Amino acid sequence: MTLTGKKIAFLLTDGVEQIELTSPWEAVQDAGGSPTLVSPAGDSLQGFNGTSPGDTFTVDASPQSVEAEDFDALVLPGGVVNADHLRMDEASVNLVRAFFEQHKPVAAICHGPWLLAEAGVLGGRTVTSYPSLRTDLSNAGAEWVDEEVVVDNGLVTSRNPDDLPAFNAKLVEEVNEGTHAGQTT
Repeated sequence: MTLTGKKIAFLLTDGVEQIELTSPWEAVQDAGGSPTLVSPAGDSLQGFNGTSPGDTFTVDASPQSVEAEDFDALVLPGGVVNADHLRMDEASVNLVRAFFEQHKPVAAICHGPWLLAEAGVLGGRTVTSYPSLRTDLSNAGAEWVDEEVVVDNGLVTSRNPDDLPAFNAKLVEEVNEGTHAGQTT
């Protein structure tokens, strides 16, 4: 599968679980896609390897400066601090919701699905996540399952970094397929 000509937004901020950014980013690039790092953090952000600081990453754009129509898909990496801060950022939440309104693929791993709950897009959807989010996602209307990767009409979710090979494969597959009529708010 090829993602040549496809633009994929990665929405994250300080505290992102580094491997949940770098591994899907590489998968998108390897398939010929063009990833863009979108963040409210400013010019750069701090990645983490668990609870230890990792690398810093250069931000390409802010959530206020981009539109969902600028991209073919959205990736939401995890990390507790990352996801918690993003779900409190109105522009980030609105951007997530816009991808669903435009029926575009969205992939969220680990704590990334917290943004989906905040955006109000989980009603009637089947998802997975880091286990501590189960109640939050269920309360947001989702059916939570404990599986390596779950695909529901263009929405890809996974539990943790161990699931990255399956997550990345489904991310590339769903972006390659394009919009999904069932991917909506």
